[in-house]
Amino acid sequence: MTETTHLSRFMETARRVGANVTQLDGLQDVAAYVAANSTGKTLVPETALALQHNLKEILVSGGIDVYEGEFRKAGHFPGAGVTFSNFAMADTGTVVLESTMENVRLATTLPEKHFVVVDPETILEDNLAAAAPMTMMHTGSEPRFVAYVTGPSRTADIERVLTIGCHGPRELHILVIEGISSNLMEI
Repeated sequence: MTETTHLSRFMETARRVGANVTQLDGLQDVAAYVAANSTGKTLVPETALALQHNLKEILVSGGIDVYEGEFRKAGHFPGAGVTFSNFAMADTGTVVLESTMENVRLATTLPEKHFVVVDPETILEDNLAAAAPMTMMHTGSEPRFVAYVTGPSRTADIERVLTIGCHGPRELHILVIEGISSNLMEI
C-alpha cells in the first residue's frame, strides 16, 4: 500500500470509531482549529516535537490559553490537550503515543478534548507493521508507557450502557499535517 492509501484508510477508519479527522496545512492551522473547537485551559506537554516546532508559542499566539504549571494542578477538567503522535495504524484508526512522560499521559486523558497531530508519513498499514517500532520503543531496561488511542474514551462497564468520555476525553481530534516528523520514535 502507498502512503496515500494508508492515509485514506486511516482517516476513514478513525472517523468510523468516532474521531474527528482533519487535514491541515501547518501548525498555525492547529492553533485556529483548537481555538474554534475548545475552551478553557489547554495542556501541551514539552516533548521533543513540541519544543522543535515551538508548539506552545504557536498556540498562545493563536489565542489558546496554554496551561503553564504542573499538569496535576490544572484543575479537574482542562478543556484540551494537544500532543503529537509517534505513529498511527490505518486498519484500526489508532494513534500511538509513547507516553512514559507523565505530562503526555495527563494531556491525553484529563481534558474533555484531545487534539493529536499525525504526520501522514507515520501512518502504518496495520498492527503487524507496528511490531518493529513497538519493539524499539520497549528496548532498554526502563519501563515504558505506550498509549493506543482509538476514538474518544468509551466504556460499557456501567450497567452495560455505552458511555463516552467516562475514562478520558469525550472527543478525539486527529490533525493530519505533512512534514512534522517521519521518525516513528519521536513525539
